[in-house]
Amino acid sequence: SDTKVMTCAAVWRMPKELESGSHESPDDSSSNTQTLELLCHLDNTAHGNMACVMWEPMGDGKKIISLADNNILLWDLQESSSKALLSSSTALEGKGQLKFTSGRWSPHHNCTQIATANDTTVRGWDTRSMRQIYCIENAHGQLVRDLDFNPNKQYYLASCGDDCKVKFWDTRNVTEPVKILEEHSHWVWNVRYNHSHDQLILTGSSDSRVILSNMVSISSEPFGHMVDDDELSDQEDQHQEEK
Repeated sequence: SDTKVMTCAAVWRMPKELESGSHESPDDSSSNTQTLELLCHLDNTAHGNMACVMWEPMGDGKKIISLADNNILLWDLQESSSKALLSSSTALEGKGQLKFTSGRWSPHHNCTQIATANDTTVRGWDTRSMRQIYCIENAHGQLVRDLDFNPNKQYYLASCGDDCKVKFWDTRNVTEPVKILEEHSHWVWNVRYNHSHDQLILTGSSDSRVILSNMVSISSEPFGHMVDDDELSDQEDQHQEEK
């Protein structure tokens, strides 16, 4: 607006044709261009610029958390998602202009925990009380860019940042990281766990590389091997074990 740039958030509905289960290729030249339906805006005029938006990982898809400047906002989507009501919020207190850079909603603990990053600090929050439950100060030497929870191990969290490192934390004891990856030569912007095999970690960096790492030692199956059960018949399974 005018000379000021604002970052905002909205909820959209994708066309039915693009819903999961549809086998049509979205880039098929014969298909018409589909438009998204705007359901509602997350009104953040009182809270500042949106840094990120997170859907509740489980549940009916009616809860959203957004991070706006130094605020954590919990939204409740009303009737057919056409309206978003602010159900609770909290603000990050401290010196200077504190701003969140990223966040992640934990799929564990009945979805009552989120992790946020601001500057070099990673914090855990309880969404029921909106209170801080753990704090990792100086988690990285420079700005923390991204976070992700291990989908299978409930206390494990990965973080990455401008110190070129990816770190793995056990949120029950945050004094030291469980493991550190130093494969990148520039800022690490993203870190993601594979949803099925949590030893596989994907990282993206402004060193122009995407790296897939195999972190078996801190996975949920440290002695297992990556074979989906339904891919093998019993016979093949036996043969695999012999090998």
